[in-house]
Amino acid sequence: MSSKQAIENYFSLADIRIDGERPWDIQVHNKKLYSRVLAGGSLALGESYMDGWWDCHQLDELFSRVLSAGLDRQVRSKREIWNVVRAKIINLQSRTRAYEVGRKHYDIGNDLYQLMLDKNMAYSCGYWADAETLDQAQAAKLDLTCKKLGLKKGMKVLDIGCGWGSLAKFAAQNYGVEVVGITVSEEQLKLARERGHGLPVEYRLQDYRQLNEQFDRIVSIGMVEHVGEKNYRTYMGVVHRCMKPGGLFLLHTIGGNRSVHSTDPWIGKYIFPNSMLPSVKQLAGAAEKLFVLEDWHSFGADYDRTLLAWHDNFRQGWASIKGSYDPRFYRMWEYYLLSCAGTFRARKNQLWQIVFSKGGVAGGYTGIR
Repeated sequence: MSSKQAIENYFSLADIRIDGERPWDIQVHNKKLYSRVLAGGSLALGESYMDGWWDCHQLDELFSRVLSAGLDRQVRSKREIWNVVRAKIINLQSRTRAYEVGRKHYDIGNDLYQLMLDKNMAYSCGYWADAETLDQAQAAKLDLTCKKLGLKKGMKVLDIGCGWGSLAKFAAQNYGVEVVGITVSEEQLKLARERGHGLPVEYRLQDYRQLNEQFDRIVSIGMVEHVGEKNYRTYMGVVHRCMKPGGLFLLHTIGGNRSVHSTDPWIGKYIFPNSMLPSVKQLAGAAEKLFVLEDWHSFGADYDRTLLAWHDNFRQGWASIKGSYDPRFYRMWEYYLLSCAGTFRARKNQLWQIVFSKGGVAGGYTGIR
């Protein structure tokens, strides 16, 4: 069987055709694609797209079909196998590696994120239950988070992985709390400080393992994906030692349906180095004997819509920033946003907001939706 026939048979299982006419079909521009993908798996598929070897009018639907059909687990390259072994041996999220994702992903340009994100600059899943626009969905997510934490005026809040300060700014302005936010990105830190000027917020360039002070409430949005399974227990231990008795901790994270030890090779190389998605088992195990689990809210389908909104903003605003990037970056970023949208549409990735308490909420915790 030729490499072309093998690839055609592979994609046919998800009703995807080579050079077909439907939006999710693949248009091949370089015939070397077939042998390249057979040898290199998902990494080669992404890199060949970046190189312009193939196109697809609806990448998000292509990946939704691939994942729904379970094709992602049928072909594994040697590099993918090595990544799993490497992650089991090495602590890829150690203190010495903690700032790498900041430099490689979050420091690539505030101009990019300002045009792509909502006015609050929330780089995480929006909450679309009653929202029509990205701004509304992200404001709803921030307010939902504050309500779940039961924020009251005068409380001191820790935001682990504060990004550009979206939650800290929102909570300080709307709930009268004092916030300390930490990030591993110098560019995020710079802009967060500008945006938070005059508010009771303090931003630091700091690894979570350095924290050792007391807070009434702790929140972490879209950060534990960079912690790694070897450090989940340490992470939970830091939150426990920094939380006052009776306090609440809200963990907002992308999650996977099964426990893994590493991330997709293309995502790890080009988007989020040293990342991995936690599972229910891994998070629950790390929190055992430290916290009472009060609430677990899953709304991963909302991330599909969020990613498509980001992609629309990116595509429409590209002309204003393309002088700082190159065409290959454009294809890389498009592939990132749309392939991730496909993972949520196929329900292979989830989005969870989990509320933990230190000692339990007297009389029980009331979940908010």
